[in-house]
Amino acid sequence: MSFGKRLHAAVAARGPFCVGIDPHASLLRDWGFDDDVAGLERFALGTVEAVAPHCSVVKPQSAFYERFGSRGVAVLERVIAESRAAGALVLLDIKRGDIGSTSQAYADAYLDPASPLASDAVTVSPFLGFGSLQPFVDTAVKHDAGLFVLAATSNKEGPEVQEAVTDGPGGRTVSGTMLDHLRRLNADAEPLGSFGAVVGATLADDRGLDLAFNGPILAPGYGEQGGTTADLRRIFGASARNVLASSSRGVLRLGPDPAAMRAAVLRTNDELRELRG
Repeated sequence: MSFGKRLHAAVAARGPFCVGIDPHASLLRDWGFDDDVAGLERFALGTVEAVAPHCSVVKPQSAFYERFGSRGVAVLERVIAESRAAGALVLLDIKRGDIGSTSQAYADAYLDPASPLASDAVTVSPFLGFGSLQPFVDTAVKHDAGLFVLAATSNKEGPEVQEAVTDGPGGRTVSGTMLDHLRRLNADAEPLGSFGAVVGATLADDRGLDLAFNGPILAPGYGEQGGTTADLRRIFGASARNVLASSSRGVLRLGPDPAAMRAAVLRTNDELRELRG
């Protein structure tokens, strides 16, 4: 089953809330843990136990595990495996982007089921040119995995690249061009394509983008960072039904209390279901 189909089914069953599992050093201390591998393991696996049975997608940010070296990556492997065992899809936040054989190696590391880091989907950066992602695209198709391509991020530096106008027909912005590529990749997919976009939940407006590209939209910045359900409706319009709203601190700050974290996931899913009509 393609990633798009798995995601569509998971969201229908559990709701469109994506929980980031991001072990910031400050959060480890807030939970009463040391900023070391033991603290990382208790934090990350405690979060998995609390939220993975109740949300459709979890999104570990790889960097917060990599900073501990091989032992941290071993914890990430357990987060991936135990989240999937609990019924959640795993979107690994790596934002990789390279060319040729290096891009293929990244794709094999994160999308090939033979890898201990294999996930249902990953985030990728297209800003070396969308064609540089072809190894990721091919590997995702081969293994029924998904991609979420950076398109219109909400960081203040983003527009200097993403809103630049290309030389192609119609003077498309870089963001618009990325969405055009995704529209082609998702053509004829039912009920949802496997190639998604990352579009911030805190944008001032939709940047004039055509967000109807038949794929999922990862919207980071929901909740603690200021994005609201009303913002999702305002930014995404009719495409809001394909939005996967993402938050990490809004849930993680409630730890290490698993009941409070679980309640936050269930409550947020209820709020977000309004977008699906």
